[in-house]
Amino acid sequence: MAAALGLGLLAGAAVLGSVAWVRATAAGHTYGDDDLGAVPPAPVALVLGAQVYPSGRPSPFLAGRLDRAKELYDAGLVRVILVSGDNMAREYNEPDAMRSYLLAAGVPADKVVADYAGFDTYDSCARAQRIFGVDRLLVVTQGYHLPRAVATCRALGLDADGVADTSVSGSEAWRRGALRDQLATVKTVFDVVSRRDPVLGARETSVDRALQD
Repeated sequence: MAAALGLGLLAGAAVLGSVAWVRATAAGHTYGDDDLGAVPPAPVALVLGAQVYPSGRPSPFLAGRLDRAKELYDAGLVRVILVSGDNMAREYNEPDAMRSYLLAAGVPADKVVADYAGFDTYDSCARAQRIFGVDRLLVVTQGYHLPRAVATCRALGLDADGVADTSVSGSEAWRRGALRDQLATVKTVFDVVSRRDPVLGARETSVDRALQD
């Protein structure tokens, strides 16, 4: 009983400490729905992947992120959108679905770059830096996830700010996601401390070329 209680207290302390670190690291670098006029410009918006339906249509969570990225592009706050997500199975492809959605919304094809190995937040941030050569960006994701995403990028040495989407806030899925995200901060701290390697490969120049046009 005492051992179980001790483990529970240790786990709770790990979560609370990790949440505190995430919030402190991201403080002053996140922007909400009403803050667009205060968002500092960056060359690249990094849109993190989320669920895609079998039809290839982005889920409301992912569509909200993409709509916010297009808003940043239309406002001249970013010049290129890097969509990063899961492509581990032939029948499931987040980056292509994200790219298709943005093109259908009117973003030029040469301004949308796909990262097919963004398997989690850490991988997407690390690959933006190490594979695509990005050093300054705006991260776009749901509001509850944004501090963790920004903290991850900044801990890896990226000059990152974040812009939230809250279009699906208040839903049960949002509440579940917010709870899971607090627990995920422990993994985030482990990732940035361990500096584990994401899936790596040859240096990509697609972002560089998009920025030159």
